Amino acid sequence: MRFRWLALAALLAAPLAFGAEEKKGDDEGKWAPWKWANFVILAGGLGYLIGKNAGGFFRGRTQSIQKDIAEATRLKAEAEAKASEMEAKLAALGAEIEKLRADAKAAFDNEGERIRQETEKLLARLQQQNEREIDSMSKSARASLQAWAAQLALELAEERIRARMDAPAQSRLMDKFTKQLATAKPEARQ
Repeated sequence: MRFRWLALAALLAAPLAFGAEEKKGDDEGKWAPWKWANFVILAGGLGYLIGKNAGGFFRGRTQSIQKDIAEATRLKAEAEAKASEMEAKLAALGAEIEKLRADAKAAFDNEGERIRQETEKLLARLQQQNEREIDSMSKSARASLQAWAAQLALELAEERIRARMDAPAQSRLMDKFTKQLATAKPEARQ
């Protein structure tokens, strides 16, 4: 920063010094060597200051720029790597989605088939159970119907027997029974 101010001051002072010489045209020869000496001292001082400070300044600036360029190059490489990684992930995303869809469809199909098979087994068991219950109910109904028919037959036979059974028939039946008892063997009686 100091170098810039000194260079600017030298550039501004030089035209003023040369402009002052042109105005004083008659004193030109008397002060000219001093003016040149002054100019040489000023230019030498400025050159010394520029040489002393400019080298370090430009080296530091160059190093800073090179460091910033290296950092920017590194950041650019990282960004490009991340971008290529993201592009690869995005490219694989479509395939991954299709794979997930296919897996889900296969799982739904398998689950649907499993449920269908279980439903068929359950329906077969229910049908067998219903058939057993119907068979059991029909056997029970037949037994009940046979018992009722036997009861009716007994009642009907009893009515017929009572209707036919009058006093002479009872006496004949009793005589027949006693004759059978009398003719029966003694072992059969016990």
